[in-house]
Amino acid sequence: MALDGCGACCKYILVIFNLIFAVVGFAFLGLGLWLRFSNSTRVIFEIEALNANAFVLGVTVLIVLGSVMLIVVMFGDYGACSEKRCALQVFTVLVAILALALGVVGFLAYSSRDTVGQKAAEFYNTMYGLYVNSGDAGIGVTLIFIHNLLHCCGLTGVSVIEIAQKTCPKPDGFFEHIKMPSCPGLISGAFESNAPVVMGIFLGTGALLILALICSAVLSKSIRASASAPQYIILTQSTPVLHNPHELVSTIPYPPPEQDPVVFTPLTMANIPVPQA
Repeated sequence: MALDGCGACCKYILVIFNLIFAVVGFAFLGLGLWLRFSNSTRVIFEIEALNANAFVLGVTVLIVLGSVMLIVVMFGDYGACSEKRCALQVFTVLVAILALALGVVGFLAYSSRDTVGQKAAEFYNTMYGLYVNSGDAGIGVTLIFIHNLLHCCGLTGVSVIEIAQKTCPKPDGFFEHIKMPSCPGLISGAFESNAPVVMGIFLGTGALLILALICSAVLSKSIRASASAPQYIILTQSTPVLHNPHELVSTIPYPPPEQDPVVFTPLTMANIPVPQA
């Protein structure tokens, strides 16, 4: 189906958007499922006495968010690639709900940034305790990422007593060989001090969702306009084209030369049969 310029541009934008969305969705879902069913973390969900509410909530959010993103990608890719208006309409509704939910979550995270910082620090404490008890390599990689991102080291930061010293980054100065910043306090303070940055991330993601929403609406409109437009048959080079339609009539001999003209004998009164009484 032929689309106009805006429709084709929005189609490619939706394909790229859904590709990025699929990668992030698979990452969230894979991380959430791994934290939920790993041998070293499964015990947290089985024992209710463990004080790991933030960890359980974080893993649940990862699984739900990854699943929703993949569902959105499924409708978006099918609607954009196959140019199906029904799938695009479902995609538009899902993206609108996701953008609204993202805005609400961003506002709540900004207004309750101190509580969010404490929950994030609690999540880190749980990951740290799991690594110390089990030595899981996957959790160790997660701690290495957090330590290098925030430039901190474990619960205390003291190199002599720190158990997870292998996951800590390289010290920048002489004093950091003795003590580095502790991660729980740094995580809690980072959410409180960088709340505008976190809010900007939520708003930027919401803007991308709104862009996808607009592109989906424009593409759906272009598909409807293209479907209602009259269809034309394109003649190829193998199709004979007559420059003068009268040539077809002039090329047919009338009457044919090989046949004699047919002569009809006129009927007279003598030739008309008379019905017998």
